[in-house]
Amino acid sequence: MKFIYPAVFRKTETGTFKAFFPDLECCYAEGDTLDEAIDNAHDAAYDWLYVELSEDGELPAISEHSDVALQKGDIVRNISVNIRLTDGWDE
Repeated sequence: MKFIYPAVFRKTETGTFKAFFPDLECCYAEGDTLDEAIDNAHDAAYDWLYVELSEDGELPAISEHSDVALQKGDIVRNISVNIRLTDGWDE
């Protein structure tokens, strides 16, 4: 299954990037560059979604970009995650 959630990337005072997902509670990532932070955000979202699907199968609603509270300089990117819910093929 494919899931797409918005992530907010914010540049820190030291020049690195931190990311958070408004819809995924306590799901964060960071990186030295924006590209690295995006890659790490993908991994964080995958882990978060996989655990939620494994536990109860209920995922939060997806926010529209216009509904996300942003600070000046914030960058919003949609993070796409593919999760395979079954292992292998049944024969």
